[in-house]
Amino acid sequence: MASGNRRRTAESVIRAFFGSNALVAIIVLTLITIFLFREGSGFFDQNLANLRLYRQAGLEYVDIIRTEAEKQTALSRQLGDIRLQQMRAGADQAALEKFDEFANKFGEQLNGLLSDATDQAQALRETMLQLGSHAGASVIETESQDEASAAAATPAGNEAEQMATLRSATDKFAQIADSMKAQINELLAAPPALTSAKERKAFAKWKAEVEAYLKQLPAVVEKLRAWDPNKPVPAYRAITSFLFGTQWITASFWQDWYGIIPLFVGSLMVSVVAMLIAVPLGVCGAIYVSEVASPIEKSLIKPYIEFISAIPSVVLGFFGIAVLGETIRAISRASFMQWVPFFPISERLNVFTAGCLLALMAVPTIFTLAEDALRNVPRGFKEASYALGGNRLQTIVRVLVPAALSGIVSAVLLGLGRVIGETMVVLLCAGNRIAIPDFTQGLGAFFQPVHTMTGIIAQEMGEVVRGSIHYRALFMVGLVLFAITLAINYGAQKLVMRYRMSIG
Repeated sequence: MASGNRRRTAESVIRAFFGSNALVAIIVLTLITIFLFREGSGFFDQNLANLRLYRQAGLEYVDIIRTEAEKQTALSRQLGDIRLQQMRAGADQAALEKFDEFANKFGEQLNGLLSDATDQAQALRETMLQLGSHAGASVIETESQDEASAAAATPAGNEAEQMATLRSATDKFAQIADSMKAQINELLAAPPALTSAKERKAFAKWKAEVEAYLKQLPAVVEKLRAWDPNKPVPAYRAITSFLFGTQWITASFWQDWYGIIPLFVGSLMVSVVAMLIAVPLGVCGAIYVSEVASPIEKSLIKPYIEFISAIPSVVLGFFGIAVLGETIRAISRASFMQWVPFFPISERLNVFTAGCLLALMAVPTIFTLAEDALRNVPRGFKEASYALGGNRLQTIVRVLVPAALSGIVSAVLLGLGRVIGETMVVLLCAGNRIAIPDFTQGLGAFFQPVHTMTGIIAQEMGEVVRGSIHYRALFMVGLVLFAITLAINYGAQKLVMRYRMSIG
């Protein structure tokens, strides 16, 4: 009786000890979740007010003009590229001068109008901030003392008059568009003489783009006339602009944007490269060490692979900057690699460089856990396979790997978690360009710089004002990371459960 009581007491102590540790883990996870939601909860209200001010102050109106001015600048830049081709082809000075005369007449007529409209919209925005007259003004927070001082120094003006002055740019834009159309059509009627077929092809493409540009200008004029500063901005725009926005612009003199898509795409591309390298290496290495390697090979391979996890990520980042990135760029410039369409690459810090280093960090995790899963397969499975006449390869592929699949999937997911959550390597080696790569280059998109969700948090969190929209946007990025991790784990559990049911 006494021994039974002692046994129950010991079991109660063990239960209390391990139960308390589990409870602590649950409490910590709950506190982290509550903290993320609390700090990020005000973002959407602030973002909605930010979007409403963007419209009511006329910044949206000016950006319509800005888009057309940027298109014209891009067309002018294409002319410069054609001239460069002419010069490299050895064109004489007279031909270059005639081409320069043609390019100068093309001009960039919208820049002056854009500059004036920009100044007028900024003045109206500062007036509205000072007076607090726009919708949601109470939640717009000035993030620097300089901006606050500038707003205070702006004298209060008549907003209606300022808006009328700004809207007068529509008639000016229409006049410039008509003048530009007549001038460019006259230019296109007498194109410059080009010697090589490559230059003529480039000029024909440029001419088609110019004609398309001129054709859509009347629609732009109508868009400017129809633009209404008092048109309501629906509340859902605060959410969609964050979840589907393609721009992340902060501390801008013009307008801040908090769109997570470029950061999500960067994280996804780096993770894809890392897992494509790490999963085959980690799983195949685990199979080799577990089932094929001799004892001497095991004593050498396993410690060396597991030692990689002890290397600080900042050291791997330095290695990526100084060695791997330079090596990849040098290889892309080698003569024997010229058959690759997107080589040579100009950036040594890009998706591929960061992905390779993250793969190196994920391999030890995948290797160790996958090997443990293979070792935990009952020995009778292997013996039964050999008894039925199966060879080593058949036993590995058809018996051991399927039996250990749940453990291998867990290993891969933990490796993916290591990749997604890594900060220092991507901050040092991914290039930190907040833009969606140019996917028209095919696989070349993986050799372009990107920024990631973890990298943006690490880079910007120390510089933001607590409680500002930028501060809360970073916490919303953290919440998205949290949701992605939960989704991956949930999907993995469903996958393993379905597999177990299918083999049961």
